[in-house]
Order: sequence, then structure tokens, then C-alpha cells
Amino acid sequence: MAILFIADLHLSEKEPAITAGFLHFLREQASQAKALYILGDFFDYWIGDDDPCLLHEAIAQELKELQSKGVPCYFIHGNRDFLLGKKFAKESGIILLPAEKVLTLHGHNILILHGDTLCTDDISYQRYRKRVYNRWLQRLFLALPLSTRHRIAERMRKNSQSATRLKPEYITDVNEQTVIEKFRKYQVDWMIHGHTHRPAIHEINVNGKILHRAVLGAWDQNGSVIKITPKTIELLHFPFY
Repeated sequence: MAILFIADLHLSEKEPAITAGFLHFLREQASQAKALYILGDFFDYWIGDDDPCLLHEAIAQELKELQSKGVPCYFIHGNRDFLLGKKFAKESGIILLPAEKVLTLHGHNILILHGDTLCTDDISYQRYRKRVYNRWLQRLFLALPLSTRHRIAERMRKNSQSATRLKPEYITDVNEQTVIEKFRKYQVDWMIHGHTHRPAIHEINVNGKILHRAVLGAWDQNGSVIKITPKTIELLHFPFY
């Protein structure tokens, strides 16, 4: 049975085709898997578990149904949904993981993470990340009325998209030295992440040893999944229907 990894779906009520594609994936592919790992930016943004969003309720029910079939679902926060908390986890049955997690699968030691912490050339983003991960600031934000939180989140999302378009590609991609440092820190031979929306499997030569970094694609026109079996680690793309 395969172990599946996805990231960067950016689920939103404004993108029903992506939601439909994800539900089809859950029912047709993930239901046959051994486990599913979601590596962040699952939702386009998350303003708190108290947001009475019908999409969130529907997704929670579908994830719960997946696990009733014996398929555990694990979640690492992304930069869009870092406020997703224990209430949604309980309702959906997902297991929240730390920002960086090492798995041992079929003889491979694999580091999984969202991927934004690898983009250290993007100094303005890293400063922003440090601010929004401040616990005091998060508590202050969650105390605001839902309507205010929605306005702030929409404005931040638009500002982020505008800023990203103006940055050179190398700025918004991973820093090679940061990647190597992660490999050395965790002593792994594979790394799987999303965030950059640049799907590929890269080979990295570190002191004569070949390591691999697998990058998931964003879900826009197609789905993107990394599939691990006893024989292979594959990056696959597939139509929503």
C-alpha cells in the first residue's frame, strides 16, 4: 500500500473545482493508501477554528470518513493555515505534526516539512513569518471579530501575491545551503516539501553522497502527489476528474 503526500491545495470556496478534485482524490486514491500526509497550505487561509465555514465542515467530514476506512491523516502547518488548531484536528481526525518531522519509510529516512523555512533568500518573507508566528500576536488576532479577521486575511493574501510577483525567481525558491544544512541536521537521505510550487525531484551531491529533495506542486489545473511504495518514490500529477 502506498503512502501519499500532498501540499498547497489552497482550498477555498472561490475554487470549487479544486475542492471537487480533492474529494475525488480522497475517495479514489487516498482511500486505498496506507497513510496520507498534508504538508501545509491545505487551505487558502485560516483565521481560526471558530470560523463557521461550510467548506471547512465538509472537508473535516471527508477526512474523518477517510480515517474510518483505516487511513490515518497527518498534517503539517503551512504559511497560509498556521492557525489551524486542535478543534479542527478533533473534528477531522487529523494528527497535527511539528513543523519538521523525520519519517523512516521502506529503508529511507525522510524529512517532511512545508518548505517556507528553506527559502532563506526571501528576507522580507522570513521577517513576516517571524512576526506572525509570535504567540502573543496570534492570540490577539484570534480575539478579533471574525469579520475583521477575514478582512485582514484577504488583504494579507493579496499583498503577498503582489509582492511575490515582483520578486526574482531565485528569491522565492529554496536556498541550496539551507537545504544541505537540513540534510545534515536530521541525517536523512530524502526531503519532501511544498510551498515553492515548483514540482520536481532534485538530486543533491553532498560529499559524494546522493540525496534527494522532492517538491510537491500546487493544485491548480491538476493534482500533485508524492507516492511512496516499497519500491519507488514518485512525483505524480493527475487531472481532477
